[in-house]
Parts: sequence; structure tokens; C-alpha cells
Amino acid sequence: MLNLILRRLLVAIPTLILVSILIFCLQKLLPGDPALMFAGEERDPEVLALIRAQHHLDRPVLVQYGYWMAGVLQGDFGHSLRTGIPVTDLIVQKLPVTLQLTATAMMIAMITGISLGILAAARQGKLSDAAINAVGLTGMSIPNFWLGIILIMVVSVQLRWLPSAGFVSITDDPGAFLRSVIMPAFVLSTPITAYLMRHTRSAMIGALRSDYIRTARAKGLRRPVVTLKHAFRNALMPIVTMVTLLFGELMAGAVLTEQIFTIPGFGKLIVDGVFTRDYPVVQGVVLCTAVSFILLNLLADILYILINPKLRHA
Repeated sequence: MLNLILRRLLVAIPTLILVSILIFCLQKLLPGDPALMFAGEERDPEVLALIRAQHHLDRPVLVQYGYWMAGVLQGDFGHSLRTGIPVTDLIVQKLPVTLQLTATAMMIAMITGISLGILAAARQGKLSDAAINAVGLTGMSIPNFWLGIILIMVVSVQLRWLPSAGFVSITDDPGAFLRSVIMPAFVLSTPITAYLMRHTRSAMIGALRSDYIRTARAKGLRRPVVTLKHAFRNALMPIVTMVTLLFGELMAGAVLTEQIFTIPGFGKLIVDGVFTRDYPVVQGVVLCTAVSFILLNLLADILYILINPKLRHA
């Protein structure tokens, strides 16, 4: 197990270097001068030159990348050009908000998607299977921003059941947290729920057609026991892969949802950073997101081995 983790971490190093180069170079292609944004109304050439010198903006791109990477390796992502706050502090402040939102969305997606997928596989070819597939296709087809706006108009404005914006941490007030997060989490989880449902259904249908399932049925085991204990356990590996990878997608998809519901998380931080040409903030947030993807892939590999010990010697 330890050897596997070390091998995966070694493979991740060149990936991270490539990602960091892409993040840094693509950021430089954006139009606009961050020094002008930082200076505000002050357009004195000497002031602009001083700002560029302070943030190494007057140096070649490769030199700027070297300064940035040297700081990143020491845990320093630089300072926000707009507020002057260290990017590390902003990430520490905003990341828990997005994690609470995405974790809630993933819980909704797993409970709903996997349950519906198992039910659809067990009822394959029947009306309930067709109805669940139709719901899944609808969930994948509805745009998040449209669903979010409609829910705000109906649930918040018309019915006044839930707040339309804002966020309360679960550590401050669990009840207020649920009220603030349930609607954006539902919107964020909708396509993921559909993907999980369809993936679970396919994996379960393959498992239910296996010889050991026929043997279990021939022994007289009850249908729920055959489905949940024998078939679902063997169908779990592809589902685990989907869950870990989709969690990374949820974090990326939270950008739009956080904008719609005005949630002060990672997504809103990166959007504000792009609009204000706050390069250090955007670079730090995107790099953290890339690292989270790599860690989730590593987690998927570890879960593979825990579920199927035969892979330890593969």
C-alpha cells in the first residue's frame, strides 16, 4: 500500500509541474495590465513602474514563473493584488466553505443516485426503470444556472421557505447551515446524481447477470440479499471511481453555483480574481484545485485496493 502511494505521488510531480506552467502561461494571455488594476485611479508612470517591480511584473515570464514557484514550494502563493491579503489566507478562509457545499452536494448525489441506480437495475425493462432513466436524462440536461434561478424565484421569492443567498458554516449553526446550503447543494448535485444513477445501473446490471448471482438465487437467497450484498459489492469498484472523480468536478462546478447563490467560497474567489486581473489569487486557487484532483485520484486507487485486496499484487 505504501509503495503504491509513493509511486502515485512520484507520477503526480511532473503532472503538477505541467499544470503549474499551463496555469501561469494561460493567465498571462488574459488582456489587461494587472498593475493598472492595482493602481486604481493613480496612473503615474513612476507608481506603475514601482508596482510592476514589487510584483516582478516587469521581468520576463520565465523569471516570474520562477519567483512564483519558489514561493509555492514554501507554501507562499503571494499576495492578492487587489486586497494585499496573502493568497494562502484567502484559500484557508474560502476552501472550507466550498468543501461544505460540495460535501453536502455529494451526499445528496450518492444517496439519491446510487439508490435509484440499484432500483433501476433490479427493475430493468419495467416502467419504474424507464421512469428513473427519464429522470436521470432530465437531470443531465437541465443547466445548473437555470435550475438555480428558477428555485430562487419559486422557493425563496414566492414561497419564502429558504434564503436565496448567503452561507452559514455548520460549526456556527447547523440548522442555519442546512437552510443556507440545501438549495445550492441540490442544484450542484443534479447532474452528478444523474451520472451516478446511470453508472450504478450499468454496473449493477452487469453484476446481476453473473454466474455467482444465479448460484445465489438457486440457493434460495432473498432478492434484497442477492442484490445488495452480492451484486452491489461487486459493482462497487466503478462506482467508487466515479464518486472520487465527480467530487473533483463538483468543486469545479461550484464556481457557477456560488455565483448564483452569492456563497463566499472558492468559486466566487476565482471569478472575482479573473475579473480584477488578480493573478496570484487565480493561480493559487487553480493550483489547489488541480492538487485536489490528483489527491482524489490517489484516494480512488487506495479504495480500489481496500475493496479488492487482489489488486495489491497487480
